[in-house]
Amino acid sequence: MQNVQQVQKKDLKIYELENSNGMILRILNLGAAVFQLLVKDHKGKLIDVAVGPKEPETFITTTYEEENRCFGASVGRYAGRISNGTFQLEGKEYQLSEKDGVHLHGGDRGFQHKLWNLEEQSHKSLSFSYTSVDGEEGYPGELKVMVIYTLTDDNEVVINYTAKSDKATPVNLTNHTYFNLNGRDDITDHELFLSAEKILQVDDKLRPTGEYVSLGAHKKNFHPSKPIGMTEVDYVYVLKKQNSVAVRLFAPQTQIGLEITTNQPAVVVYIPKNLPQLWEYKTKPVDFPSVCLEAQNFPDAPNHQAFPNSILEPGKKYLNRTVFKFTLGENDL
Repeated sequence: MQNVQQVQKKDLKIYELENSNGMILRILNLGAAVFQLLVKDHKGKLIDVAVGPKEPETFITTTYEEENRCFGASVGRYAGRISNGTFQLEGKEYQLSEKDGVHLHGGDRGFQHKLWNLEEQSHKSLSFSYTSVDGEEGYPGELKVMVIYTLTDDNEVVINYTAKSDKATPVNLTNHTYFNLNGRDDITDHELFLSAEKILQVDDKLRPTGEYVSLGAHKKNFHPSKPIGMTEVDYVYVLKKQNSVAVRLFAPQTQIGLEITTNQPAVVVYIPKNLPQLWEYKTKPVDFPSVCLEAQNFPDAPNHQAFPNSILEPGKKYLNRTVFKFTLGENDL
């Protein structure tokens, strides 16, 4: 695998936070990505619950960039899909990069492939910035983005994405960490709850049609909670309520729980059957190795007036605030 020319091994840096309980969060400056997240299980053993490549150098290879799996990364300028890579704004049509009718996760080299600048580091938090120039990946406006990772003594990882632009532009940022609360093997035993009663209807390329699907007896309805099993998922779950518990995940083996609260209107749940076997992982590759839980706005919102607004106007501030709270003990769902 060749190194991508723009970023070299010497440019990569990992920053660490540790709380009073011994929980450790390590952030890679490339993509402002969660590289490791160490949480204690019921036996007091530290478990890395973030699935991803073993070596930071993997993140700067051409193969990794082409796969665009965004392990732990801060994704943007627009997370998810934009149909045909086009949208209209203020009477002008913008053409973004697209492949087979889909613009995905910000384009050929979205924010997940960029070096973010460390702005501030304390014993509680890390803040990183990235400036996306006007026209980058076809998007209008210079967008200044900030992400602040905070690790609390209540075992919460608080992620705040903020952004400002000098022109109207679509913005949809999210964190793309793949979780395995066992820290090994598969996640088929994990119990999942999603506070959603409908998903977005999509076409054969996973592009939203603008309609909704009521979950009801749908086999991928996780309301109430149930074990994930061998269930592949790649859906946009429309949350019943913002700023309340959107997701609960629990691993009986380690008794580690994860509770997600967000101000976003949706959570994209991605449970792949497998991951690319093109590099070495921190965990042994198996089927159903992880679940990705992306709190964000609706994909393709710039092309659907009925969807929540995705356009950031000059002088306004974008905010995605998501809290990942880790618990320990029997599942009470």
